[in-house]
Amino acid sequence: MRAPRRSLAALGLTLALLTGACGGGGDGPSTADASPVSASERAAAAGRQLAKNTLVPLEGEPPTPELPVTVDSSDGRKTTVEDASRILPLNGGVAEIVFTLGLGDRVVGRDITATFAEAKKLPQVTKAHDVSAESVLSLRPTVVLADTDTGPKEAIDQIREAGVPVVVLETATSLADVTTRTTRVAEALGVPDAGKALNRRMSDELAAARAAVPRGSKPKVAFLYLRGSAAVYLIGGKGSGADSLIEAAGAVDAGKDAGLDKPFTPITSEALVRARPDVILMMTKGLESVGGIDGLVKIPGVGETPAGMDRRVVDMEDGVLLGYGPRTPLVIDILVDRIHRA
Repeated sequence: MRAPRRSLAALGLTLALLTGACGGGGDGPSTADASPVSASERAAAAGRQLAKNTLVPLEGEPPTPELPVTVDSSDGRKTTVEDASRILPLNGGVAEIVFTLGLGDRVVGRDITATFAEAKKLPQVTKAHDVSAESVLSLRPTVVLADTDTGPKEAIDQIREAGVPVVVLETATSLADVTTRTTRVAEALGVPDAGKALNRRMSDELAAARAAVPRGSKPKVAFLYLRGSAAVYLIGGKGSGADSLIEAAGAVDAGKDAGLDKPFTPITSEALVRARPDVILMMTKGLESVGGIDGLVKIPGVGETPAGMDRRVVDMEDGVLLGYGPRTPLVIDILVDRIHRA
């Protein structure tokens, strides 16, 4: 399996727990709990919510799009959206935003990376990570939301030539991109106030998650992107996407700290020894592809790191870890607990 382009843009190629004035319900503590609730309590609540694999939309009645609007598209165009009755997001994280804004009943199809329960029954319009223009057009969308990694370009051109407005967004590779994308999606769909409300909710959720970071703890965490069946063995560095999450969880990105200035670098024993991670972070399918922790520590250099010797490995579901959407605060809650655990 090749690397997910939308989650790992650099390869060529994220709480409902908190309740606030603008937030939804859930199993977690309220956003009023800004004091450091125990990391294990927050992680347990986050785990329960992720296990449901469902989203929690904003409270209140779904917003009504005020259209038409003309917005900037990240491929250098201006796009006018006149109708948001049939929305087609071609990215899992973007789909999460649309559903959480309260517009899920308007979504007519999904990308392969939209794996949450509400999207499962929708027709899939991508094969691997390539968009099928014919599948998209068969759903008669009134607006398509893509990102700069969505392709092939010919398919996007064909959709536009058929008269369907396509709004292209920058690929999300850092925590800050979540609010930017939320704002842009909400504006493109004519619900800017709902976008502001969702951003406030996520900001409160992230603040509460960070408040649970243990004082004085600063472990070094290496993000490894592995696909054993394809012989892909990479370590993340600056701009990997995972570095932002690691830092938000109060840790140090080991690859970045070791001077790896590219998003991904082939794993070597020397690179791992230089990085000396205390914890290894991976996607679940990547860990499974090398035979679990037993297979991971057999990769040259891994077993010699502090993380390898202590078998300290944190894995999270592929579509959630780097999804960079409304569920990202859940990811931070879990990382805060698991990477700081002695």
